[in-house]
Amino acid sequence: MATEEGVKQHALEVVQAEGSDDSCVTFVLHDEDHTLGNSLRYMIMKNPEVEFCGYSNTHPSETKINFRIQTRDELPAVEPFRKGLNDLSGVCQHVLNTFEISMKTYKEQKEEAME
Repeated sequence: MATEEGVKQHALEVVQAEGSDDSCVTFVLHDEDHTLGNSLRYMIMKNPEVEFCGYSNTHPSETKINFRIQTRDELPAVEPFRKGLNDLSGVCQHVLNTFEISMKTYKEQKEEAME
């Protein structure tokens, strides 16, 4: 992703308050909005080790979200973040597979009806 100055910007930034440990981190996700933010928040909050998880859209004209995670027992926040992304990817893959199978079945039934 390029900015106005032509400098390549990373899709993910990690922001951590000075003096805080790895259990409380804010991730800045560029080129994302509520679509990813809310579904990822849901997946991460299913983890019992997560004490807090929330996100905010910085401004309606900006395409980035601030995603904050706080964990219990000094678990690094990056672990539930990574697990949430992997779990969400798995759910999306399942939905895609189910859709493709349904479309294939529908087309086969339609072809049989035409014969």
